[in-house]
Amino acid sequence: MSGRTHARACPERTCVGCRERAAKSDLLRIVATGGECAPDPSGTLPGRGAYVHPALVCLDLAVRRRAFPRAFKVQGPLDTADVRRAVETVAEQATP
Repeated sequence: MSGRTHARACPERTCVGCRERAAKSDLLRIVATGGECAPDPSGTLPGRGAYVHPALVCLDLAVRRRAFPRAFKVQGPLDTADVRRAVETVAEQATP
């Protein structure tokens, strides 16, 4: 045996809200389009992405810390209404 494992590595990303590392599949990718943040659940939109847990707590922390403008390297605040709606729908689907 060569000591190698056959398990594939799972990419990790850091949530911009709580700053915890998690599997990329557990986080919601956010991209900046114009002056607003847009959710990118498929991960295919072009541009720089920021990741956040699909929980209102993490989203509120990211907005309070102004993490999205810093992550996207843009000046001024970004509108996060679309992201909030996406997180709320994910939270509704998760609760039975």
